[in-house]
Amino acid sequence: MERIPVAGPWITQREIDYAADAAANAWYNDAGEYPRRFEEAFADYIGVDHAICLPSCTSAIHLSLLALGIGPGDEVVVPDATWIASAAPINYVGATPVFADVDRRTWCLSVDAFERVITSKTKAVIPVDLYGGVPDWNGIRNLACERGIHVIEDAAEALGSEYEGRKAGSFGATGVFSFHGSKTLTTGEGGMLVTNDSSLRDRILFLRDHGRIPGDTSFQNTEVAYKYKMSALQAAVGLAQTERAEELVAKKREIFAWYREGLSGVAGVNLNAEPERTRNSYWMTTAIFAPEIGVDKASIIRQLAEKGVDSRPFFSPLSSLMAYADVPTAKAAQSENQIAYDICGRGVNLPSALTLTQAEAARVCRAAEEIVQNGGQPA
Repeated sequence: MERIPVAGPWITQREIDYAADAAANAWYNDAGEYPRRFEEAFADYIGVDHAICLPSCTSAIHLSLLALGIGPGDEVVVPDATWIASAAPINYVGATPVFADVDRRTWCLSVDAFERVITSKTKAVIPVDLYGGVPDWNGIRNLACERGIHVIEDAAEALGSEYEGRKAGSFGATGVFSFHGSKTLTTGEGGMLVTNDSSLRDRILFLRDHGRIPGDTSFQNTEVAYKYKMSALQAAVGLAQTERAEELVAKKREIFAWYREGLSGVAGVNLNAEPERTRNSYWMTTAIFAPEIGVDKASIIRQLAEKGVDSRPFFSPLSSLMAYADVPTAKAAQSENQIAYDICGRGVNLPSALTLTQAEAARVCRAAEEIVQNGGQPA
């Protein structure tokens, strides 16, 4: 039985041709041509003024915090239900992560939970567009503005998602994206930072190149900074993918529609939400299995694997990770963030590779239905 992969890209001749051209020609005076074109095309797609290509989304969050002046003594709020890359850069700059609960429907940062954890030390918040879903951006932005809190939008998983007609990534002082091989738009590894703030852009360009003023040819570094750049070969693939962005998002939405139809009659399985006035790009189709089924995500993943279906667990709460075992804010979150702990324990990411076929999606649905019918017990 051929295995069904959980994630993967859709690469066409366009990406191959651009990469080959970059390998042959993106040197000497033309070394920056593909990164420039990629950044311009991406900024245009998101609807922002500036885009800066980087080696990862993690580096984009790191540079955002640095450019906003976040450091020791500061607190930064993150949703408890997300990947550690959303929070790790907070530690890089010496600040303290504060883990807030999520909304039961969208799985994204709850406005009420955000408000509950704000203190006099809160300097930034990093809402996450989880699995392609978006939070209540009006509520988050209004609260952050009232309290003087910087917003960094982690749109790593939400290329093409929208809130009230605006693209994900455009709601913060900066927005950050991931181009890992599993993402909707990929460069293999890589990331992008977008912003409408020209002064932030200038500061980030300086910090990403070892503290050199852009255009400097004398190698006179004025600060100890970082080396966060993307290669021309990666940018060439990214440019080709950006030119196909809506095609990629449409495919993700088609995959989700297959699952929605295939699992519509299966009681106790809930999929990603798409609230009114939003568009979910469904990076991953995620199933939350009801408690009455009597099975946890590890068991579901194991049983799907036995049926030739690869899957991934819903992210564990950040505050539950060993990495934060000695962090006081994590200990507090473990008792406070009941929704995150509930959902994270019952969620599974179903195969969502861009090469998935309708027949494969149907096979996954049958496998999931069998698990539910058997009450979580192996057939």
